[in-house]
Amino acid sequence: MTEVYGYHQSRRVIWLGFLCNLIFVVFAWLGQILPPASSWTGQDAYVTILGYTPRLLAASFLGYLAGEFSNSFVLAKMKILTKGRWLWTRTIGSTIIGEGLDTIIFIIGAYVGASFFTPWMIFWHWLAKIAIEVIFTPLTYLIINYLKKNESIDTYDYKTNFNPLRILERKTIKQ
Repeated sequence: MTEVYGYHQSRRVIWLGFLCNLIFVVFAWLGQILPPASSWTGQDAYVTILGYTPRLLAASFLGYLAGEFSNSFVLAKMKILTKGRWLWTRTIGSTIIGEGLDTIIFIIGAYVGASFFTPWMIFWHWLAKIAIEVIFTPLTYLIINYLKKNESIDTYDYKTNFNPLRILERKTIKQ
């Protein structure tokens, strides 16, 4: 998203994803507090699975926002630094930072104090996310090159305000 359309568009999509997650959580919570249908026998299981929602929600929201905004920021700045070359350095480099923050914040927030928590969980989850990015790099090249060519757009964030709260801003230079 950031590579083709710039940070300002990514910022909008990040907040939209946040809103969608919030809507899901509200409905999952409502499903726990509203009386179940008389024929429904799985309410206890539903509450057991989704009753952990407030802690997971907080950890998920914080990890998501920190990870996505840092990923987008790093990618945008690296694009300028590399003058648009070496896409793989941007995608993998921004993933290392963004998924690192997301993983640290989420796993600590969600699982610290749980009997199965270990700091190695953070490392292995982070490493898996980086491996996925590396494995899918050829596909990333295909998609990004297709979008840039067919939409005639390749945004560089030279004058973008990177404040994550500036949702409606549209100031970027397209090359």
